[in-house]
Amino acid sequence: MPNTVELETRECPLGCPPDDELVLIGRDRIHMLPGEFRVVRCRTCGLMRTNPRPTLETMGYYYPDNYGPFVGAEINAADNGPVPAWKRALRALLELNTERLPPVPPGRMLEVGCASGAFLHRMARRGWAVEGIEPSERAAQAARALGYRVQIGSLEQATAPAEPLDLVVGWMVLEHLHEPVAALRKLAGWVRPGGWLAISVPNAAALDFRLFRDAWYSLDVPRHTYHFTPQTLRRLLDAGGWRMERLLHQRVAIDLVCSLGYVFGDRGVAPGLARRLLDFPNQKYGMYYTFPLAFVLALVGQTGRMTVWARKMDVRSL
Repeated sequence: MPNTVELETRECPLGCPPDDELVLIGRDRIHMLPGEFRVVRCRTCGLMRTNPRPTLETMGYYYPDNYGPFVGAEINAADNGPVPAWKRALRALLELNTERLPPVPPGRMLEVGCASGAFLHRMARRGWAVEGIEPSERAAQAARALGYRVQIGSLEQATAPAEPLDLVVGWMVLEHLHEPVAALRKLAGWVRPGGWLAISVPNAAALDFRLFRDAWYSLDVPRHTYHFTPQTLRRLLDAGGWRMERLLHQRVAIDLVCSLGYVFGDRGVAPGLARRLLDFPNQKYGMYYTFPLAFVLALVGQTGRMTVWARKMDVRSL
């Protein structure tokens, strides 16, 4: 992990004229690492980004070994037992699966940001030929120990798979990338004609973003370099060679609940409650308790996370 951080200023990745407005100033709330970070909005296309931001070479400072996705994924990957049928049925009925996939028969799949291989393992059991890319060496080695091919490093550094892919997935990954348009174009080049992309990202058009602003749980600066709305995500996918086919608002209230935890913590009110609210993602039945609220918010497109399915554009349409 780098000991120092260098910042860089970048223009809108969609090629718009340099004309930004300040949205907010945030800080690292998860690890409490130093720095204040500006989130700006492009006045032309509406895309929000963290600017300035740590360079790609020094961003690792904000990803310590105890960064949640690395640690949590190792725990999940170690549990390779079958999920109880009742739990699968209930999650399917309520559409609580945050890793929903388009209707694609098993083929070749790449997961960008595969952590310790939990999702790779589930897909392999469904008949997919899987491989991954993971920047954390410790997490990637855990995935390799399960028998999967995983490149260690960033997507920018990764090499093409041996054969064209049928599906690329990236769960809560795109918002971390420094050059998302270039990354999407790179992935499109690895996918067969008509192949699929399935991603999830925070929804910066959600009610909880407007309510909590710099205390929004999924703001997560500086790790999140971009902050998408459905409209700006569609524009980004178009620029990257993908056509959005479906957008699903996840029926989860993680961001709303955890943002409340940040607010209580900031104000020094009910510290015990603040800790319990921030622990919501680890609570076994939390998603079920909050489902009625999340269901209503999802109906009107106001939950804090969204899943998108996209297909590779025909070269002639680019």
